[in-house]
Amino acid sequence: MTDTTEIPIIDVSALAGDDSDAIDALATELGAACRGIGFFYVTGHGIEPALIGHTFDIAKAFFALPLDDKMDVSMAKSPHNRGYVPFEGEKLDENKPGDLKETYNIGLELAPDHPDVLAGKPFRGLNQWPALPGFRETMLAYFDAVWALGCQLHRPICRDLGLTDDFFDDKLDSPLATLRVLRYPGNSIPKSAEQIGAGAHTDYGNITLLMPDRVAGLQVRARDGRWIDAPYIENAFVCNIGDCLMRWTNDVYVSTPHRVLIPEQERYSIAFFLDPNDDADVTVLPSCVADGQSAKYPPTTGADYLRQRLDATQEFRQDI
Repeated sequence: MTDTTEIPIIDVSALAGDDSDAIDALATELGAACRGIGFFYVTGHGIEPALIGHTFDIAKAFFALPLDDKMDVSMAKSPHNRGYVPFEGEKLDENKPGDLKETYNIGLELAPDHPDVLAGKPFRGLNQWPALPGFRETMLAYFDAVWALGCQLHRPICRDLGLTDDFFDDKLDSPLATLRVLRYPGNSIPKSAEQIGAGAHTDYGNITLLMPDRVAGLQVRARDGRWIDAPYIENAFVCNIGDCLMRWTNDVYVSTPHRVLIPEQERYSIAFFLDPNDDADVTVLPSCVADGQSAKYPPTTGADYLRQRLDATQEFRQDI
């Protein structure tokens, strides 16, 4: 098994308490990872293994449905990044063929009469739910659990960046977060040598919390350009920072390209992408601009930035 020391393993159990010194130590450890490889394993997170296992089970049941049933909740029917994407329907590396995977997304669950839904705000639509018993309940329970963990992780991030602990609270309380379940078939036959499970890319939001299964495939590009494996660790999330947090920090934190190779056997994973609120003011943090430097990025909002990134990777969105 690949040496995991290149991707640090961070026990975040201190987040469950109020020991300020322990949070300071966690901030130092987490900050070093974000400034370094940009990836880290998260252990001690407190999310029940039973919930994780049940979410994998329900995801497998969804992907086992006939294609017509999955296409009934196609993302092509939604302008809000919610629903099913079939094989080759997305290409995360814009210069390569479509990815050899299928996916299904949900976002924050909103009622039909929610003001943002009625106003037609971008990425504020309704989730599309398949007719699969228990699917909605399980997905929403997992969404809430990992959303809470993602928010907790921003507490030591704030300390590392010289911010108050609550700086991100009002920027993540109604997030453009996406929960995505993924299936990669085993031993797919690519159309070309450049086609893989998921093309090399960086993530768009603040942080990603990925729960993989035991099947190998995920690789991370180290700062020296080497592709290194991210092996499975029991009940551990693989976490990475995304481009929005890189933007906020003026490249103090740098997002890291990663990819998924074609696995030798069927592979499933569950990814949670914590993007900020739609109206969050994503402006470079003053604490991340050294004397004599300037901001590298103009201000934007959570919704504008997400739209820009998704339009480049999902060709069907041009028709919505």
